[in-house]
Amino acid sequence: MSSVSERIADARQTLVNAGIPAADAALDAEVLARHALGWDRARLVAEGRGDATEEFTARFDSLINRRARREPVAFITGHREFWGLDFEVSRDVLIPRPETELIVEAVLDLRPERSAVRRILDVGTGSGCLAVSLAIEYPHAHVLAIDISEDALSVARRNAERHGVADRVHFVRGDLIESIRGPVDVIVSNPPYVPAGVALSPDIIRYEPAVALYAGDDGLRALERLIGGARACLAHGGLFVVEFGLGQDRRIDALAREAGWRGIGMKEDLQAIPRTATMVNE
Repeated sequence: MSSVSERIADARQTLVNAGIPAADAALDAEVLARHALGWDRARLVAEGRGDATEEFTARFDSLINRRARREPVAFITGHREFWGLDFEVSRDVLIPRPETELIVEAVLDLRPERSAVRRILDVGTGSGCLAVSLAIEYPHAHVLAIDISEDALSVARRNAERHGVADRVHFVRGDLIESIRGPVDVIVSNPPYVPAGVALSPDIIRYEPAVALYAGDDGLRALERLIGGARACLAHGGLFVVEFGLGQDRRIDALAREAGWRGIGMKEDLQAIPRTATMVNE
């Protein structure tokens, strides 16, 4: 009988054969094994040489087969960590990514006085990761979270309940910010910004919602609307923080200046690539 560790090694090779890079395959196989077992990593290290039961093998093989078809691990497990919090995810929402945490970092850097932020607007909330994280960081704030997808809003509502902020996060179905009345202190958004026709990995194309990814031929359709309209919802001195795609930083800066924004800044990801813009309504 194979051990748990041996089954994980076999699964890793299965994922590599499916086109998943070796380092990712190793991590994915371990995460899915722990999910199948209900173990944390410490227990897997301590007990991984033990025999793999038939029950574990059947469940684990099913999970690995799904991953080999390029279904993202987050959708297989139904969870993804963001800002140190556990969020429910499904195919109705984008999987929260580390670069989106730059938005939370930027708000905290530029609005460090937690009690001064009372109204926050999250545009295109998806899983609710930004709305919930900011509601936790700013305990006196009420958050309005908007999304065009009712299915996404259902996921976001459950995440607000999971983290105990459902009384301060209000979810509304809508298309960006056209129907919103301010003023609010902070607006955040991770909008769609992928240009039409750009080749993405099978993990993304096959499983994540296209409406949350693509934004016209140049990827700027939603960003142009947000940059042009967000000032009308912000209080004087209010902060707007938005994520954008690779290589879009110069165009974002130009759009912001054309729209009359001041205090325009950029935050870079861990690869020193600009990915988040900050703007102040002065």
